[in-house]
Amino acid sequence: MRHVDFSPLYRSTVGFDRLFTILDSLAQPEGGQTTYPPYNIEKTGDDAYRISMAVAGFSEDEISIEAHRNVLTVKGERKEEANEEGSEVLYRGIASRAFERRFQLADHVDITGAVLKNGLLYVDLKRNIPEELKPRKIAITSAPAKARQIEAKAAA
Repeated sequence: MRHVDFSPLYRSTVGFDRLFTILDSLAQPEGGQTTYPPYNIEKTGDDAYRISMAVAGFSEDEISIEAHRNVLTVKGERKEEANEEGSEVLYRGIASRAFERRFQLADHVDITGAVLKNGLLYVDLKRNIPEELKPRKIAITSAPAKARQIEAKAAA
């Protein structure tokens, strides 16, 4: 994949450093992150989103969810299962490896809840834009008519 140099844009923009860093990181291969566990991102409303992750075999106490500085981190670590006495696993096809998945969140996105149901982890997100950042309608009023002065009075 081609590498795009954003350095000329750094000189002519103010406040877009984070955007260019995100674009730069998208162009680079992820540091060893695999496609496990698979996930979906859905838009469930005007300002509501849901991340669904397939985490079959993990329980609530084996999964941790953390949000810090616009990054949502989901970690899973399975406890080692003790086989019943006299049994051994001949083939292991169900993944039980630990994982860590990170999601970049936009500004003003909050996590409203997380539910583990039928092997799927649902993380609900809501975008809460503060009132001062929402667009507002500005009323237009007519300007008062100025009185015209036809002749200047001489100073006495």
